[in-house]
Amino acid sequence: MQPLQPMRVDWVATPPPGAYPQPSHRSQRRSYVGPPTYPVPPRWGFPLLAWRWPTAVPGAAETANSVDNVRRWGRITQNSLFLLAVIALWSAGSEIWRYVLVAQSRFGALSATTVYTSDAMVLASGLLYWTVGCFALIPVVMWSWRARNVAADLAGYRPSRSGVAALLLMFVPFVNLVVPGSVLAELEHAVARRPVDERPRPSKVLRWWWGFWVASGLLFLLMLFWRTLDSTQARADGILLWAFADLVLVGTTVTSLLVVRRITTLLLPVDAASVRLMRVVEVKDAPAPPLRAVRASGSPR
Repeated sequence: MQPLQPMRVDWVATPPPGAYPQPSHRSQRRSYVGPPTYPVPPRWGFPLLAWRWPTAVPGAAETANSVDNVRRWGRITQNSLFLLAVIALWSAGSEIWRYVLVAQSRFGALSATTVYTSDAMVLASGLLYWTVGCFALIPVVMWSWRARNVAADLAGYRPSRSGVAALLLMFVPFVNLVVPGSVLAELEHAVARRPVDERPRPSKVLRWWWGFWVASGLLFLLMLFWRTLDSTQARADGILLWAFADLVLVGTTVTSLLVVRRITTLLLPVDAASVRLMRVVEVKDAPAPPLRAVRASGSPR
């Protein structure tokens, strides 16, 4: 049996509270000696970048159905549609010039160089329009697909038609004159955060686009029929019909650009710098504010 070892205790003595005078806060306050100085330029600070979406920062994860992705495809779509509108305007001018040459040929022979130049302009503008139009379909489809998904996530409900069904209906004759307008009307309805049980009401620019779209489709069918006519007057009138169809295509393309810009802008957050500040100038027919009760002379404050 081992003997018990004595317990070791360390005693620490501290002065009681209030034994020493506490320094006043006034003595701790230091006088202002100017801005801070550093022996070398500091290496800390905010990055030299403007405010951007988190998905726009390089290296950050980006999803396909994001607002920034819709904005990027919308910018590509607008540039493609602008180029397509310029080519359609060039084609309309070429057809009008051809009609003027046909009218001048009634009074004499034309220069071969002038005729060849006119034919080359008509042929080049037509081929370039269809080539650029086919390539422009890719950003249009990608933008509409992304915008529908983002709008569905924001609104909380899905559109009545799926993306695949809407794309397949675009190849059905006469149906493709109605389906694109209804799809864009539903997209605009969802982007505006309107309730699902409310009937979509297209905006003015969307109604204009729908009218140009239907007119361009009907003119395409009319031109196919016009090609079956062989008379000289029918061929001369066909030149004017082609010029008018090209001008309608210009209206369709320009209104398409405006619709894409409108829907993309509605999907983006409101920029505080673009909001117009307002102030109250006058208030009419407002009720008078209630007065406070009169305080008695001997009542405490």
